[in-house]
Amino acid sequence: MKLPDLDSQTIDRIIEIAWEDRTSFDAIEAQFGLLEKQVIALMRREMKESSFQMWRERVTKRGTKHLFNTNLM
Repeated sequence: MKLPDLDSQTIDRIIEIAWEDRTSFDAIEAQFGLLEKQVIALMRREMKESSFQMWRERVTKRGTKHLFNTNLM
């Protein structure tokens, strides 16, 4: 997946807010212009494999990571 050129400060901020359970992928896209798939690719590239796997497991179980979760409607 092609990721835009991002400086280290921006990458660190994206990782920080992606870890937050309450921040949705839609909010990350609005702020940084990265789609969910791009955020996942960035996290995979920047994190240790075990940390990435732990994050993915948490994210897939969280409805709050998606602003328009059909389970909440």
